[in-house]
Amino acid sequence: MPPFDLENFGLRLISETLLYDQEYGIVGSLSLIDPEAGKERFIASFMPDDGTFLIEEATAWEEETPPMDDEAEVAYALAVESSVHGTYNIPEEAATVLLTLAREHDLLPSFTVLFEDEAL
Repeated sequence: MPPFDLENFGLRLISETLLYDQEYGIVGSLSLIDPEAGKERFIASFMPDDGTFLIEEATAWEEETPPMDDEAEVAYALAVESSVHGTYNIPEEAATVLLTLAREHDLLPSFTVLFEDEAL
């Protein structure tokens, strides 16, 4: 049996978060958070309309940063505007880019489940 490969483990886990369940209309979204600035930097999800995986880079954030306590629904400022960083045909491609971005910018992940009828 080959030794445990943390890189492969991480890539597979990230790929799995970019899920889409057509029956329930569920879409997985992974945000990369800048913990020092307390805001989203990149957001990735599956786009049911065209079947691609989209990574967006945040360009503007909500004006009020939520308090950093246990009662906050989200403990970072959500992006309100973004630009396309890249689109990918398979989740593994998007996962590789996300892991690279996280390393380059020292970002942390945050996973959210969205319902397809919510704005993506």
